[in-house]
Amino acid sequence: MMLQHELSKNPGNWRPGSIYVRDEAKNEVVYEGPEIEMVPGLIAELIDDLNEEDCPHVLIQGAMAHLNLVMIHPFSDGNGRMARCLQTLVLAREGILESEFSSIEEYLGRNTQEYYNVLAATGEGSWHPKNSTRAWIQFNLTAHFRQATTLLMRTKVMASLWEELDHIVAQHGLPERLAYALADGAIGYRVRNASYRTLAELSDVMASRDLKAAVDAGLLVPSGERRGRIYVGSPPMRALFDKLRRDHIKPIPDPFVLVSPELPFAN
Repeated sequence: MMLQHELSKNPGNWRPGSIYVRDEAKNEVVYEGPEIEMVPGLIAELIDDLNEEDCPHVLIQGAMAHLNLVMIHPFSDGNGRMARCLQTLVLAREGILESEFSSIEEYLGRNTQEYYNVLAATGEGSWHPKNSTRAWIQFNLTAHFRQATTLLMRTKVMASLWEELDHIVAQHGLPERLAYALADGAIGYRVRNASYRTLAELSDVMASRDLKAAVDAGLLVPSGERRGRIYVGSPPMRALFDKLRRDHIKPIPDPFVLVSPELPFAN
């Protein structure tokens, strides 16, 4: 599915021979996969391991599935994508289905180089199954922790925003339903008549009246004409959202430096 558009990448098949991962920025090979003759057996062993009933915590099992598939590097391309999908699958089959908890893609997108660094340090350039995976496990658990904490902070921001909007619409004598449009405007989204009337379940005429009232109150700023008209949050509304973000979005510490130094897994 990932590579069916490019037949030269052997979609649906093992790689035909040796494979090397190259750091384009440094123009050097950073990893060499195991010999192709080893791939079917290593994949079979990985599958058996994933089907074991007595297994570690699901977050660790998912992280190890990701690592082992990447290190086996069984495909001509798409190994990283497939490994991340496998990690999500391991969590999903245990009922962890929400993407914020079953996937660390967002965290990897913000910490890509750190991801490559810990893979490189763990693999040491080639197939070394006896290497310690401690740093890799810590990286993954940190990713899950920070994603969950980020979601919690975002939830607090949105809860505070809606509370503020309730006061604002009441203060201006506006219908409560306008909070939908004001929330989007404050966040920085473009608001259109069509999207607002869908959310608020209004007619075109009523949606237009509501949006005009928000403009008159200085809460939204219009741009364009007729069907092309859009609305954005006014500077005070944008400032409100920025303040709430500053209040609730804080740097997330490394959880492994918070544990007691007497514990064996402490840094």
